[in-house]
Amino acid sequence: MKNNEKYDKYDNLRQDNDTHDNTMELIIDSKSENESFARVVVASFVARLDPTLEEIADIKTAVSEAVTNCIIHGYEGKKGKIYIKCTLDGNTLTLLVNDEGVGIEDIHKAMEPMYTTKPQLERSGMGFSFMEAFMDELVVSSEINKGTTITMKKLIGVKDI
Repeated sequence: MKNNEKYDKYDNLRQDNDTHDNTMELIIDSKSENESFARVVVASFVARLDPTLEEIADIKTAVSEAVTNCIIHGYEGKKGKIYIKCTLDGNTLTLLVNDEGVGIEDIHKAMEPMYTTKPQLERSGMGFSFMEAFMDELVVSSEINKGTTITMKKLIGVKDI
């Protein structure tokens, strides 16, 4: 029962195969109080892999940073939707966080530590750095006035040898 075209973009992220048991999709309003909800939902979804407390903390931090970026930078405090999709493939979590906001003009610059477009809000400019540090892979794609998609991957429960 979708009567809003904004959901069409999110539907394109869906996979039409047998991975539905390993996929979770969440759509939240771009409100700061929803950031903690998103963290808990993603952590709960990943719990089936029996992650360590450190792995859960890493994932929750990365989700927080991605959702906060959508709210503060993507929508600049205005109303919008944040689309979150988690997929488990074996022990690999793939996490997509997408907004339909203003986009990022220079992704390379935005990913530099300490760079922020909102210094007046006392932003530290460490969001992408934290995502990169706590996840195994980070890819950011963006289009001006169409939005940004953050794709992160993390291997769960596998020790480095």
